[in-house]
Amino acid sequence: MGGRPAPARHGNRRLLPRLEAAVPGIRAVSTYRREWLVKDLVAGVVLTTLLVPQGMAYAELAGLPAITGLYTTVLCLLGYAVCGPSRILVLGPDSALGPMIAATVLPLVAADGDPDRAVALASVLALMVAAIMILASVAKLGFIADLISKPTMIGYMNGLALTILIGQLPKLFGFKVEADSLIGEFTGFVRGLAEGAAVPAAAAVGIGGIVVVLVLQRFLPKVPAVLVMVVLAITAAVALDLGDRGVSLVGQLPEGFPPFTVPDVRLSDLPLLLGGALGIALVSLADTISNASAFAARTGQEVHGNQEMTGVGVANLAAGLFQGFPVSTSGSRTAVAERAGARTQLTGVVGAALIVLMLVLVPGLFRDLPQPALAAVVITASLSLADVPAAVRLWRQSRTEFLLCCAAFLGVALLGVLPGIAIAVALSVLNVFRRAWWPYRTVLGRVPDLEGYHDVRSYPAARQLPGLVIYRFDAPLFFANAKTFRDEIRRLAAADPPPAWIVVAAEPMTDVDTTAADVLEDLDEELNAKGVHLVFAELKDPVRRKIERFELTRTIDPGHFFPTVEAAVTAFRRRTGAGWRDADG
Repeated sequence: MGGRPAPARHGNRRLLPRLEAAVPGIRAVSTYRREWLVKDLVAGVVLTTLLVPQGMAYAELAGLPAITGLYTTVLCLLGYAVCGPSRILVLGPDSALGPMIAATVLPLVAADGDPDRAVALASVLALMVAAIMILASVAKLGFIADLISKPTMIGYMNGLALTILIGQLPKLFGFKVEADSLIGEFTGFVRGLAEGAAVPAAAAVGIGGIVVVLVLQRFLPKVPAVLVMVVLAITAAVALDLGDRGVSLVGQLPEGFPPFTVPDVRLSDLPLLLGGALGIALVSLADTISNASAFAARTGQEVHGNQEMTGVGVANLAAGLFQGFPVSTSGSRTAVAERAGARTQLTGVVGAALIVLMLVLVPGLFRDLPQPALAAVVITASLSLADVPAAVRLWRQSRTEFLLCCAAFLGVALLGVLPGIAIAVALSVLNVFRRAWWPYRTVLGRVPDLEGYHDVRSYPAARQLPGLVIYRFDAPLFFANAKTFRDEIRRLAAADPPPAWIVVAAEPMTDVDTTAADVLEDLDEELNAKGVHLVFAELKDPVRRKIERFELTRTIDPGHFFPTVEAAVTAFRRRTGAGWRDADG
């Protein structure tokens, strides 16, 4: 009997690693080092100075009450600390997601702009994003983040930055504009300035706030620029009595913390919310993977893409159940935490705890914060989203990808944020399809003193064998490009005199589908009738097996498959005795 407890101990030892893998927060606690504590506490305090003003500003960017930004920040930090694999990645309300949330939620809000309904819709949106991320993690769909290519992402982010900037200008100058498009917002802003709607004191606070943040970020990067600007704005509001000068203030925040809440929305709202949730999840996923990769490389960690999705999903789940809205990772806040010495997710937990203490003990701390100062926070964040030098670099390096970047930019700017992300994804996929549809193809030749066979476009003096053409087609052969391949081979076979062999350097052909197989069969019969033979070299074994399964060897001679181009050339020379000739010979 004394030996019975042993299996339980062995079972616990087997269970713990599984539990730590499923809940990284447990592993973080069990491996925590005492020397990290002071650094994490200090970093948590520093991080909080950024979390509070940004959380409030991004909530208003999403069309929601400022307080919801603080609720969201607290819950997502705690949720990710438990289930997120990264040691220092910081989550929270995000400037890139704010316009997407607003574009999804605001059209569903009643004409009177009921804030409670807006919060409920945003919370459901967060729950949907959570479900999408967790299901994608279970299905190991992290590769979906690659659906947005870098050029289209650059265009999307530049368009988003411009959208945010113009949308915040009226608030920066102390008035409102009712418009549904970027052009409408801009013309409304210009009209408001012309009609004298701007509040001088508000404009001074807003523009001054932008200058303070940008100058400090440029010349004193270790100083918390946003905190300094917020403190200065509050001081000015109190000292100069800006509230009585027409400047809108944040006002008293609700005291305490919201209860666990299951948001109540209409069933008819769900399909529209789902479309927005899919776009938000895609942007959040791409942002998370890129940020996780960047900071993991600097700290020597590995990136666990599917586990990152789970962590972000749980963070959104926690936010959605406590009157929050969708969140993503933040490169800027993570960088602040890293510079402040953060070692683990305890930094985020400290930040969450300090925000809760503020809400419970001093909810009026930010009541005199001018709204234009929050607009300044958002505008400076939007400037960090933009990457104009990258677009200029695309212009120099690839005009096609620059056009994709411009199309994504115009999609966001002219059609809106959600259509913009759909356009960005569609353009990325179409660009891949275009490359496969019209792949690079060329004739190869032998270059003196250079091993192998090379592109005659790059080496015009490459030698050829009379009666032999070596042709390379740089793509899988499938329904969309099979006729392009056929037409190219026909063109080569129509030379005068016609070649006896056309050797396809088939290493880039990673696949052949049934449509392409039928085209190959007809093409080979057509060439055989003209005395031209289609020969394949370096065909991969899986593709060769497919060709045999499609019974193409009925028309293509099994002896016309060679392991290398050199082997095919040697066989041809043995049969014909042909010798190499110069390109002009």
